[in-house]
Amino acid sequence: MKLIIAIIQPTKLEAVKEALNQVEVFRLTIIDCQGFGRQKGQTEFYRDHEINVNLLRKVQLQIAVNEDFVEPTVNAIMKAGRTGNEGRIGDGKIFILPLEDCIRIRTGERGPEAI
Repeated sequence: MKLIIAIIQPTKLEAVKEALNQVEVFRLTIIDCQGFGRQKGQTEFYRDHEINVNLLRKVQLQIAVNEDFVEPTVNAIMKAGRTGNEGRIGDGKIFILPLEDCIRIRTGERGPEAI
């Protein structure tokens, strides 16, 4: 089992959800978050004053999958989350972590069956 954490542009959320549905990944958690990487924020103007916005709005997806679904899930996120054919700085990151256990609260099932 793996936990896939993807940080994407908010504007790409619907496209990524649709791509995940197409590879039969239906369970995910979505978290609004802020951060920056190479983009290093942006400069905005408010009432003729320049303001540096260091944190940019992002969306974090958390998806627990069995081993067979890791590559289809990652590929779906990359395809739908990329800007244009080649992508741009700020399109996001995907992290894949080992998932030691999963427990379904309702039934007490554990492991891959609980996902």
